[in-house]
Amino acid sequence: MTTFDAGAPWLVVGLGNPGPGYAGNRHNVGFMVADLLAERMGGKFKRAAKAQAQVVEGRIGPAGPGSRRVILAKPMSYMNLSGGPVVALRDFYKVPTAHVVAVHDELDIDFGVLRLKLGGGDNGHNGLKSMTKAMGSDYHRVRFGIGRPPGRMQVADFVLKDFSGAERKELDYFVDRGADSVECLVTEGLERAQSAYNS
Repeated sequence: MTTFDAGAPWLVVGLGNPGPGYAGNRHNVGFMVADLLAERMGGKFKRAAKAQAQVVEGRIGPAGPGSRRVILAKPMSYMNLSGGPVVALRDFYKVPTAHVVAVHDELDIDFGVLRLKLGGGDNGHNGLKSMTKAMGSDYHRVRFGIGRPPGRMQVADFVLKDFSGAERKELDYFVDRGADSVECLVTEGLERAQSAYNS
């Protein structure tokens, strides 16, 4: 069951691959959203003591009882091993699984379109597959559409390529919207966030 206990922290995980060679890849849009959220929170990512990840601790939402304690995380394990660091952080910070949010790229949604949901399958996404294997599927997802590869391009090649020039012109706007949707989810709940951001 989803719980919105104001006292329980949230763990927001941007999925991606570590290292500068991957930074602009479509597969790293989760890292991009996490970086923007960290900037908004006024924090800098630091190496986690208890997991193979970088973390920022802070609060999201208006000052006072409406704000939520949030741990932002970027697993440094590579995408297909994300589950181990996420579970380690969840357990260390005592985060309910229903307060874990994965921000990730989604092939079956057009570029820039957002969809938020709780639970579900992994749709072939290796980061989600690893997380679900490690802790079950009852966590939130912010699915950031990247569209399907053109022509006969392999999916693996497509997700590990940088966004196109045309996409980059709009990318900052969509990453900003992705960060807004996470803030809405954490402070106001899934239904409110879905009605505001699912397009």
